[in-house]
Amino acid sequence: MISIRPVSDLRNKFPEIEETVMQSGQPVYLTKNGYGTMVLLSLEQYAALTDDVELRLDEADRAAEANGKRLTHEEVFTKARARIHG
Repeated sequence: MISIRPVSDLRNKFPEIEETVMQSGQPVYLTKNGYGTMVLLSLEQYAALTDDVELRLDEADRAAEANGKRLTHEEVFTKARARIHG
């Protein structure tokens, strides 16, 4: 079940929000003046979302160190667009 709370609850009801995040394993969405403002995740949830990205960035860093070739931003985005659009 999606948990949406006003951002003021972060200050006023932190233990309750923390318990929701930790026990449910689901994020809590916070709003301010009726609009989404942030999402709270446990460290485990955050790691699950970012670990693969971090590993791939590390691989890219190692590949860049091993290869002296450098591309301009235009070359990178042209190649990326070509892969996306076929």
